[in-house]
Amino acid sequence: MKSLLTRLTLILPIAILLFACGNEEKKTKTADVAEKTSETSLDIEKPQLTFGFIKLTDMAPLAIAKEKGFFEDEGLFVSVEAQSNWKNVLDRVIDGQLDGSHMLAGQPIAAGAGFGRQAKLVTAFSMDLNGNAITVSNDVWSKMEPNVPKDADGKPIHPIKAEALKPVIDQYKTDGKAFKMGMVFPVSTHNYEIRYWLAAAGIHPGMYTADNVQGQIDAEVLLSVTPPPQMPATLEAGTIFGYCVGEPWNQQAVFKGIGVPVVTNYDIWKNNPEKVFVMTEKFVEDNPNTAIAVTKALIRAGKWLDEPKNRAEAVKILSMSQYVGADEAVLANSMTGTFEFEKGDKRDMPDFNVFYKYNATYPFYSDGIWFLTQMRRWGQIPEAKSADWYANTIKDIYRPDIWKKAAALLVEEGNIPASDVPETDGYKPATSDFIDGTTYDAKDPISYINSFKIGNKDKVAQ
Repeated sequence: MKSLLTRLTLILPIAILLFACGNEEKKTKTADVAEKTSETSLDIEKPQLTFGFIKLTDMAPLAIAKEKGFFEDEGLFVSVEAQSNWKNVLDRVIDGQLDGSHMLAGQPIAAGAGFGRQAKLVTAFSMDLNGNAITVSNDVWSKMEPNVPKDADGKPIHPIKAEALKPVIDQYKTDGKAFKMGMVFPVSTHNYEIRYWLAAAGIHPGMYTADNVQGQIDAEVLLSVTPPPQMPATLEAGTIFGYCVGEPWNQQAVFKGIGVPVVTNYDIWKNNPEKVFVMTEKFVEDNPNTAIAVTKALIRAGKWLDEPKNRAEAVKILSMSQYVGADEAVLANSMTGTFEFEKGDKRDMPDFNVFYKYNATYPFYSDGIWFLTQMRRWGQIPEAKSADWYANTIKDIYRPDIWKKAAALLVEEGNIPASDVPETDGYKPATSDFIDGTTYDAKDPISYINSFKIGNKDKVAQ
């Protein structure tokens, strides 16, 4: 017993010393972690948030930010809710029922430029590049296909231009029938892309006026609005003969055997902006740190999505009913580096869906100005504007300052490399990466508008 007490007497001070050292080491590590966290953590004004989306592949950054814990990492507790249509999305964000939403790039721009419902909306995050296509019915394709150039194997040569569709439209006109096609919203990329594709072949897609908000004045093709998930069923019913929409609703037409995608928007405008994440100006002013934290999480989601090894998992997540809810096979057709045109004609298209590469998440002023030029071209903006108006209007809506703050914190944390932050004045270089080769320079929007044969012309001094 005496021996045991002696050993305990010797051991106890050593144990206390070791415990104290270990505890001190743990405190030091905790302090280091706390210090590191405090360097980049934000005082979140509103941690409980509700965001909206439409069931499309390009809502992926929202799904991934939630499912991979990127929102939670920022101290955000986010509900992500599917919405019925784009008007509903816009109204619910403006009315404050949603804190933010996946939105058409043209929606916040139109709201600020005075077309449709007006409101002060902002975007600090561009959700993706490309991702859309134009699909026609099997019957229309059978009439178009003989006009399409073929390669040595007899396969259509892409991109397919609307010149191949023109004789079909002319025949409908001769027969006294209207040629009807669908797009998802008057200020959607899809509307401007299908108009651009048609007009590049000399096919008039119609003008907007105060009395004709359908945009069908002088139209050779009647364009109408159809919500994205309803596109295949509307095509199958024969209500429309083709449409422009995002995925997975072009691949769904192939999967069901009811239509053929003929051109992607990558070929209409290479690496074009598609969707944006939108909040009200008031929300951003009242909750500046929350806006930065949301942007941080979404940038991380974009980066995760563009790592090829993650695409299969992304497809599984998007196939869940609370997100896109389409079959994995349909989603994978475009999300995993391929795109299927005619059934069995699957081609490599690694940049069909881009979420991070090529500075995809940065809200470039030049991207937004392109939408303004198209709104003016087709009459949604009814009067001529100065070049300064285009630049000043977009700077109230596109907020790269928020993106830069978010990105700087991500660099500091080691979540993105500093090389992924572009050095830019907000304008991309002039580009002719369009299906008709026309050059777009965002710093000279008037000349760009005037370069087209079809559409409004402006005579404004530069």
